[in-house]
Amino acid sequence: MKTERSPNGLNNYQTGILASINVSNGGVPKGRVTVAQVSRLGLLKDAQNDTKQHGGPERAVCVYSLDRIRALQGEGHPIDVGTAGENVTLEGIDWDFVVPGTRLRLGETVFLEVVSFTSPCKTIKESFIDGEFVRISQKPHPGWSRVYARVLSEGLIRAGDSVELTPAPE
Repeated sequence: MKTERSPNGLNNYQTGILASINVSNGGVPKGRVTVAQVSRLGLLKDAQNDTKQHGGPERAVCVYSLDRIRALQGEGHPIDVGTAGENVTLEGIDWDFVVPGTRLRLGETVFLEVVSFTSPCKTIKESFIDGEFVRISQKPHPGWSRVYARVLSEGLIRAGDSVELTPAPE
């Protein structure tokens, strides 16, 4: 783990920004909104087309990294915020530490716990060169997957809110 300290005494990898909040009436891409209410079942005004694979209390919020999106864009992929179906896009968090068991505080009141890595599906293929959506699959590309999280504490989030990561217990 990184031990470099920021002026507020926290490890630098542990703090970041809620870069984007993304919702849709079902499917992708998810569009940006500036504010959202987070409930135990996810973001209000967000829906999924396939409720067997998406949503529910253990997959309430899909989370991804803006830093990973930018790296993928650097590889030539046409991915953008929300096109991979994430509800919240984080910036400045060391994504290698975002694993099952990790907790995230979004803003002042919302707490999430990462439950699992997501399995990408063909609905996001337009975000990748030659439709290779497996580029963000955890097994062949560790550290590049989106994650699903359960909601531990509900509340309101706003784009630009601070994000704090508590690492998974070892």
